[in-house]
Amino acid sequence: MAPPIDGNYGYGVTDAAGIDRLFSANLNGQAQLDSMANAALNAGIDKFMQKDYAGAAEDFRRAVGMAPQGANAITAADYMANAYLKTGETEKALEAYETAVSLDPTRDDMYVKLGNLNFSLGRNAAAETAYRQAVNLNPDATNLFSLGQLYLNTDRPVEAVTQFEKVVKLTPENVNGYYGLGQAYGKMGDLEAAVGQFAKAIELQPDFYSSYAELGYLYADMGQNDNAQSMFEILEDQDPGLADTLSRYMYKTEAPRIEFASHESSFSYTLPGKTTLTALDSYLVNANTTKKFSMVFQFGKGMDADSVQNRFNWQISRSTKTEPGQRYNNGLAIPDTEVTVPPIPAQVTYDPAKLQATVYFSISQNAALADGTLDPSHLVFKFSGVDEFGNKMDPAADEFMGAVGSV
Repeated sequence: MAPPIDGNYGYGVTDAAGIDRLFSANLNGQAQLDSMANAALNAGIDKFMQKDYAGAAEDFRRAVGMAPQGANAITAADYMANAYLKTGETEKALEAYETAVSLDPTRDDMYVKLGNLNFSLGRNAAAETAYRQAVNLNPDATNLFSLGQLYLNTDRPVEAVTQFEKVVKLTPENVNGYYGLGQAYGKMGDLEAAVGQFAKAIELQPDFYSSYAELGYLYADMGQNDNAQSMFEILEDQDPGLADTLSRYMYKTEAPRIEFASHESSFSYTLPGKTTLTALDSYLVNANTTKKFSMVFQFGKGMDADSVQNRFNWQISRSTKTEPGQRYNNGLAIPDTEVTVPPIPAQVTYDPAKLQATVYFSISQNAALADGTLDPSHLVFKFSGVDEFGNKMDPAADEFMGAVGSV
């Protein structure tokens, strides 16, 4: 006969006292695991503070493993991710954040951290998934801003605007929404709207220096160099790092200029009208002779060497300007003895160390008599190339005339 299944024989627990004992044993076991997990967490924190990040990571891993449903499991997973980031083990850090969100899928802050790490690794799709989940759980300003930044940096500025507008609506006295909108409008090419948003951010928080930098970038793009310089001067005292970045951007975007002609030039470009060719060089004392001259031009920034050395990007001509003192031969009739300078130079070289172009061209004496004349100070040397960043010349300084300098 089979024995009865009851508490007396130990085959089952059917009495209330037995159930209480079993429940109590389970609680005690869980309490012991929680205690051990907390001890591991505290040990990990101590090691983390002592910069023993590898040891700390192992302690945090033990803490999560012993009590995955414990009150401090998410904290341990968060610490574990940070420890792995300190040791450069980003994949393990990602696993730690994924563990955190699997342990508690309601923690929007963990989704944001998971998104941030994926975003920093260029894994935009995974980052977007995490940010979207955070917003679904808690559409607060921080989570919306994170999603907006993801859209902004994946070339979806219109979607970014939607998120940043929500941020402004939720926190109108906070700069983040306006800052994000400024960035998004800038990406969309609406520079005036972008300027307005950054100005609003500065109005709300005058020490939010990233807005000054962004304004500087916009002003540089708009060719408003004086305004960009003003932003630089503010940042130079308050945030030298941002000032340096802005300065480099201004240099990169500014249009190149011909600053002046060097004294190293062999052509006497300041001589007046009706100058005889023999005054330029004694070699031209004989009829039908030709002499090569050079003009050395100083640029204000690094230039594209191929563009500068392409002689067809240069043009030499008589001044056609009508302003006083800028007319060729002072506006008087050009004498029959006047010679013509070839419109395209014979050769151009570029020295990137000095930012100098040397333009070589020839002048020929009249064939019959050595009576050639020229107006050197009203010859115009024009350059139509680009700088090392592909920027076209500043139209206010893309040519040089000896009478007035760069024009």
